[in-house]
Amino acid sequence: MRINQVEQAVGISKKNIRFYEEQGLLSPSRNRDNGYREYSEEDVAVLFKIKLLRKLSVPIEEIRKLQANCLSLRDCMERHKIYLNHEMKNLTLIQEMCDELSQKEESLHTLDAPDYLAKMQLLEEGGIRFMDIGKADQQKKKYGPLFAAIVMILLMFILMVILVWAELTDPIPLALWLVIMLFPAAIIIGVLFALRERFHEIEGGEENEAAKY
Repeated sequence: MRINQVEQAVGISKKNIRFYEEQGLLSPSRNRDNGYREYSEEDVAVLFKIKLLRKLSVPIEEIRKLQANCLSLRDCMERHKIYLNHEMKNLTLIQEMCDELSQKEESLHTLDAPDYLAKMQLLEEGGIRFMDIGKADQQKKKYGPLFAAIVMILLMFILMVILVWAELTDPIPLALWLVIMLFPAAIIIGVLFALRERFHEIEGGEENEAAKY
């Protein structure tokens, strides 16, 4: 089966299917003739199981342990129930704070945000988890594509230097030389464009969105 067929059969997007492949939860074979992924009925069955577990909010790492037989389904569910109970307590406290803000009938202009943030910090120190709005993880995710882009740009730059040296040593027609130089230049531009788009995806939480389903 092709990915379009799997997408329709299982009811999850191609983006998420590829995300699960990147996470090592799915390993479809490839057609030797054209290199396309070919999904078997077993792959589809695996995706249905992943979809079920993700809809129950089971983390990717737990699913990976289940697939590796490092964790039984029963133990996984028991652990997940503990996590969900903790999340329910978090939500209850968040709701109570929302009720407090609502009952005071404050406006955004008069809201004493630092006071509430101080209360939230005390709760976080006690184990309560509020929404994480930090950028640390995003910065870490940028290191990989940035390193790859730098390496590729350096290689293309070295190639351009070699071409200039070759032209000075044994001149070739200017038009042909310019055409040859366009290739590494185009690759550098393409890498910079792809890097910019990748940073936009990371900042937009692409992986986080895909991980939800």
